[in-house]
Amino acid sequence: MLNQKVYLDFAATTPVDDRVMKAMLPYFREQFGNPSSIHSFGQQAEAAVEDARDTVAEGLNSRASEIVFTACGSESDNLAIRGAAIAARELRGANHILISPVEHHAISHTAEQLKHHYGFNLEYIPVDKFGMVNPNDVAMRIQPGTAVVSVIYANNEVGTINSISEIGKICRQRNIPFHSDAVQVTACLAMDMEALHVDMLSIGAHKFYGPKGVGALYLRDRTPFLPSQTGGGQESGLRAGTHNVPFIVGLAAAFKIAQEEREKRITHLLPLRNYLIEETLEMISDARLTGHPIERLPNHASFVFKDVDGNNLLMLLDVEGFACSSGSACRTGDPQPSNVLTAMGISSEWALGSLRITLGTQTTFKDLESFLRVLPKAVERCRDQTAR
Repeated sequence: MLNQKVYLDFAATTPVDDRVMKAMLPYFREQFGNPSSIHSFGQQAEAAVEDARDTVAEGLNSRASEIVFTACGSESDNLAIRGAAIAARELRGANHILISPVEHHAISHTAEQLKHHYGFNLEYIPVDKFGMVNPNDVAMRIQPGTAVVSVIYANNEVGTINSISEIGKICRQRNIPFHSDAVQVTACLAMDMEALHVDMLSIGAHKFYGPKGVGALYLRDRTPFLPSQTGGGQESGLRAGTHNVPFIVGLAAAFKIAQEEREKRITHLLPLRNYLIEETLEMISDARLTGHPIERLPNHASFVFKDVDGNNLLMLLDVEGFACSSGSACRTGDPQPSNVLTAMGISSEWALGSLRITLGTQTTFKDLESFLRVLPKAVERCRDQTAR
């Protein structure tokens, strides 16, 4: 057993970068004002929020007026789907929501609630065996009454990257609001709103070395939208609630670093990811890579192992000193096969044995070498226990 734990679950969350922490600290005590206050303390806080908005807007190639700060990526997803769907129904009678079956639950559960409680029609776009959406399938399913389309930029469970720009072009041509959950991609992919042709896009700071509890929604100017959280009129009336100034500052600092260091991070991560995938598939029988082999996040490796209990495997790896996931951090511990894997056509005998290993800026080849000495034995032990 290792004396020191090795963290391999960076898709679940990341540690706060020291530079980000340094940027946040003054706003907990020295510059603690409420941005809604008129006095100098409030003005200092308001300036920090607006500077952060400018930083995020610049990194997204958007306008500052198009950035809405939220409490997390999930809230940004909720805000986007509800706000766009309800506004579209009020303005033009649109009642059709179109999403993929491999969305994060912040999207799928929101869409399902709109269906069951608000009378919207919900349709799922099919995905291929890699969990990828074909833009042509989106084009075939868009209707005049489509209220909103949402397709995840890169899947959190299997790492597949979708052709968001192509899907965005199709939606833009039909004048249908298009949203993408980009929570997983901000640490390592370009984020140009004009190039992606999105109307809405969600991010969460803790996925790119910022603090937990803060996110942002890009909302393209003139996109019909109804706020779902009302109150004091913060965020131009789009999202009420006292600003979390330190965390907003932290999000902006982390986002700027992520964009500036993107190529450096990819150069570090790709060889590690490829080594991990190659060695795992070579060393373990009845193992499959899930997600696209090429169009996938540079820090993401995910597998299914036949006749393995994924949660049991996670516990064995944790005892040996390795922190991994069975897929989304939001569903670890659930004995049911992942809806993402079943949507990709993976049977239960394989899907229940899922494992996600995600790498970060701190990950080394030494970490992976140690992990690969343990993983085959852990899989074998799981299979022995299943066979009893």
